[in-house]
Amino acid sequence: MSGQSLTDRITAAQHSVTGSAVSKTVCKATTHEVMGPKKKHLDYLIQCTNEMNVNIPQLADSLFERTTNSSWVVVFKSLITTHHLMVYGNERFIQYLASRNTLFNLSNFLDKSGLQGYDMSTFIRRYSRYLNEKAVSYRQVAFDFTKVKRGADGVMRTMSTEKLLKTVPIIQNQMDALLDFNVNSNELTNGVINAAFMLLFKDAIRLFAAYNEGIINLLEKYFDMKKNQCKEGLDIYKKFLTRMTRISEFLKVAEQVGIDRGDIPDLSQAPSSLLDALEQHLASLEGKKIKDSTAASRATTLSNAVSSLASTGLSLTKVDEREKQAALEEEQARLKALKEQRLKELAKKPHTSLTTAASPVSTAGGSIMTTPAIDIFSTPSSSN
Repeated sequence: MSGQSLTDRITAAQHSVTGSAVSKTVCKATTHEVMGPKKKHLDYLIQCTNEMNVNIPQLADSLFERTTNSSWVVVFKSLITTHHLMVYGNERFIQYLASRNTLFNLSNFLDKSGLQGYDMSTFIRRYSRYLNEKAVSYRQVAFDFTKVKRGADGVMRTMSTEKLLKTVPIIQNQMDALLDFNVNSNELTNGVINAAFMLLFKDAIRLFAAYNEGIINLLEKYFDMKKNQCKEGLDIYKKFLTRMTRISEFLKVAEQVGIDRGDIPDLSQAPSSLLDALEQHLASLEGKKIKDSTAASRATTLSNAVSSLASTGLSLTKVDEREKQAALEEEQARLKALKEQRLKELAKKPHTSLTTAASPVSTAGGSIMTTPAIDIFSTPSSSN
């Protein structure tokens, strides 16, 4: 039996009357059922973001409207649906969110209906802050860090010193907002918060990969920077070390809740001698006395550090590629199932009208009329 509430059904019926398929699907994706949004509804909304005749602001407003609900389940599922569209939908969806002055205003949200409502409200407030930060980051740099091109010729690796020093702190802010979700494995107690955690986990992998590449670029440029740039760069690197510890703790939670070990990357820390070398270089630029160190030893330390971070980047990329391959296989299986279903539907149709129409008929003008070829991927209505 469906777990939809009477309110859910009435709301869906209202949208059916007004003819708004998008709003109706948003309602179905964000019901009171304590489970993540259903895949068929998410897939439909993703498809909507790719249709040029679909009004993106209206789609977003439908989701924002659902976050005004008093139920933690409806609000949480609205955030999850929004996050899913930011990740998998057409880029114009996140572009629109980034263009808005305000997004989710849930810093005071509290569902007092029960103990679970109190507990989940905490995570709703944290989750909404992350989605707000994700949109703000896009507004600041005009791209999504989780989708940016990676590798030696990637965006973060080829960025100039000036732009890099402005961009890496933006990644840090988004990473902080993500890690502030701060959930333990024993708090992942229902399908709703589990769905949110999986989206955050995937964002964390890709976001940290971009962050890691920005740090590699920073280290390669560090010893050629000016004094003020070195000071900024050293501060960024110290913050990176702190966040690396926090992301490791986040990945431990992922492992505890049963995410496949192969989907969790190995993080390799740069040698501690690197931090000493960076601090000594800045001290020398400031005219302070430092230990004697040769250019060769400094180059070796830097090379070892970059190598360690590059191995982390490789591990992150492997995890990302594995997920993409799994998604591709799932999509192929879905298309195959749709084709088979379509062929079965066509096989059940009566053939009398087709055979009658198939024989050439002479028209008054002497021309020949035949039936058009059947498109097996068309909808039933178009075939008729």
